[in-house]
Amino acid sequence: MSEHNLQDALRIGHWPSLAGAWLHLTVSFMVWLLFGALAVAMGEALTLTATQMSLLVALPLLGGALLRIAAGWACDWYGAKRTGLFVLGLQLAAVSWAALGGMSYGELIGIALLLGAGGASFAVAMPVASRAYPARHQGLVLGLVASGNIGTVLILFLAPRWEATLGWHGACAVMLLPLVLTFGLFAGAVREDRVARGRGMAGGTWWRMCWDLMCVPSVYWLCLVYGITFGGFVGLTSFLPLLLHDQYGSDPIVGGSLAALCGLTGSLIRPVGGYMADRWGGWRVLASIFVVMALLSFLAAALPALAWAVGLLVLLVAVMGFGNGVIFQMVSEWFPEKIGLASGLVGAAGGIGGFLVPIWFGLLHERTGTFVSGFIGFALISAAAAMTVSPVLRGRQRRVAQAPDAGGFSR
Repeated sequence: MSEHNLQDALRIGHWPSLAGAWLHLTVSFMVWLLFGALAVAMGEALTLTATQMSLLVALPLLGGALLRIAAGWACDWYGAKRTGLFVLGLQLAAVSWAALGGMSYGELIGIALLLGAGGASFAVAMPVASRAYPARHQGLVLGLVASGNIGTVLILFLAPRWEATLGWHGACAVMLLPLVLTFGLFAGAVREDRVARGRGMAGGTWWRMCWDLMCVPSVYWLCLVYGITFGGFVGLTSFLPLLLHDQYGSDPIVGGSLAALCGLTGSLIRPVGGYMADRWGGWRVLASIFVVMALLSFLAAALPALAWAVGLLVLLVAVMGFGNGVIFQMVSEWFPEKIGLASGLVGAAGGIGGFLVPIWFGLLHERTGTFVSGFIGFALISAAAAMTVSPVLRGRQRRVAQAPDAGGFSR
C-alpha cells in the first residue's frame, strides 16, 4: 500500500481512537512483560531457581489470558473505553505494588498474576480500533494497532537499564509515569462506544455467549493456531533474557537488548501480515507460516554460536508476528459482530500459549541442562499446526455453503 493510500484509509475512520488503542496496547505490553525483563535481577536478589524464575515470567501471561476473556465481554457489554480505563487502573495497582512491595517470592506471585492486566489490553484495543473503521480496512487497522506489541521491545530494552541504576523496585516505579500518561490520553482521545449497552447480553448471560462461541469449530482452531503464533511470540520473547543468560552468559542488559531486537521484528511485521491477509486471504499463507516456524525452530535447537542463534531467533519471532497479523484478520472477517468476545477468547488462547512456553523451556532446562528439547518440541507443534490448515478451512467452507445466512456463529 502506498503512503497516499494508507493516509486515505486512516482518514476514513476515527484516527484518534486508533492512536489511543495503539498507545493502550503498547504501554500495557510493557507492563505485561515487566517481570520478564527484570527476571535475572529479581532471581539474583531473591536467590530463585530456574523454575521459580520461569514461573514469575509466565504468570503474567496466564493472568492476561484469563483477563482477556472478561475484558472482551466487558467491551461488548460496558463499552471498550470504560473497560480500557479499568484495565489501566489494574495495571497501576500492580506496578505500584511491585514498586513498594515484592519482598518475598509469595508476594511476587501475586504481583505477577495482577500484571496480567497488561495482557488484557489486547481484548480492549482490538474492539476500539475495529469499531472505528469500516470492514474493508480491518486487516490493516488491526495489524497497525497490534503493532503495539512493540511495547515488548521497549520494556526489554529499557527495564534492565533502569534496574542497573535504580534497582528492580525502582525500575517498576519508573513504569508508573507512562501508565498515568496513557490513562489520561486514552480517556481524552478514544470516542465513546456507540454500541448500545447490553448488546453483548442479547443472547443471554455472558458466560452462555462465551460457551456458544467456543462451540463454533473454527473458534477452536483459531485459538489453537493463535496460541502457537502469539504464544510463541510473547512467551519466547519474555523468556529470552533468561535463555541468553543461561546458555550464552549474556548479562541482563545485553540479553534484554537482543530480546528487544527479536520483539521489534515481530511487532513491526504484524501489520504486513494483516495487510497481506486483506489482499490474498489469510488461509492462503497460514500453512507456509507454520512450516517456516518449524524449520527455524529445528535450526535453533542446534544452539549455534550467539550471532547465529540471534539471527535464527529474530527470523523465528518475525514469522510468528506475521502469523499473528494473518490470524487476527481472519478473526475480524469471520466474527465481525462479536469482535470483542471473539478477540478475547482467541487472545486468551494466545496468552495461555505464552504462559506455557516459558514453563516448558524452564522445566526442560532444569531437568536436562539444555534448551534443545524445548525448541524441538515447538518445531513439532508448528509442523502439526501446518497440517491442520487445509482440512479446517475445507470444513468451514462446507458449513458456510450449507448455512449462508446463519450469521457469525455459523463460522
